[in-house]
Amino acid sequence: MKTIKLLAIAAAMLATSSCSTVPLTGRSRLSLVSETEMQSAAASSYAALLKDPSTKVLNNADAQRVKRVGQKIQAAVTKYMNANGYSSQIQGFNWEFNLIDSKEINAWCMPGGKVAVYSGILPVTKDDAGLATVMGHEIAHAIAQHSSERASQAALAEAGGGIIGAATGGKSQSAQQMINQAYGIGAQGFVLLPNSRKQELEADNLGLTFMSMAGYNPEAAVSFWQRMAAASQGSQKPPEFLSTHPADATRIAQIQRLLPEAKKYYNSTTGKPVK
Repeated sequence: MKTIKLLAIAAAMLATSSCSTVPLTGRSRLSLVSETEMQSAAASSYAALLKDPSTKVLNNADAQRVKRVGQKIQAAVTKYMNANGYSSQIQGFNWEFNLIDSKEINAWCMPGGKVAVYSGILPVTKDDAGLATVMGHEIAHAIAQHSSERASQAALAEAGGGIIGAATGGKSQSAQQMINQAYGIGAQGFVLLPNSRKQELEADNLGLTFMSMAGYNPEAAVSFWQRMAAASQGSQKPPEFLSTHPADATRIAQIQRLLPEAKKYYNSTTGKPVK
């Protein structure tokens, strides 16, 4: 039992000592997984996706619009990070912006600035400001290093599972299964899913600022997410507490609360709020 306690203490010390700070929000995030490794893996995966025969990368007017909006947000992000002492966190970023032919209503950004927008989301974005809302949000995930944080949380949860397994080694098989199942449900419901929803709301926060700095009115984010909510009506969604994403109403309400602060960065040329 003493060994179990030492392992638990070591895991807790590792979790508290391996942290970094998210730009803008100031939140302390878990950093057990190297961001450099995440960026390297993302670059390989992104290149493989673009070369895949089943992937149709578009090179039309919409694709050029994706690149233009993305590059404006990239410039805004760079100004903000440099102006606020976070320049080291975007070292190694090799930005790419591509439009992929797909009916899926989706977009994403991998670590290192590898962005993909699916053509299926363009009818919902409608205009450049709507597109900036989406791309600002997805780029914010990379800037906040959410992928490495999720990998770190998963690694810590796995370590916790190992501690639980060691602690229950002397119990019956059925008892072990019950305890392990309870641990898995608890880790998912009380740690991993809430943190995922927190990351989504944090990406909305950062994304608002980045799109504002890039010259896009952050008020457009409200109408975009309202359109997204309408587009998903009729689809089966789990309750918010069982979802990786916040409810549409939760997300829109937060954006409305954050608008006054985001507007301070509207058309900022310095990475600082416009006075």
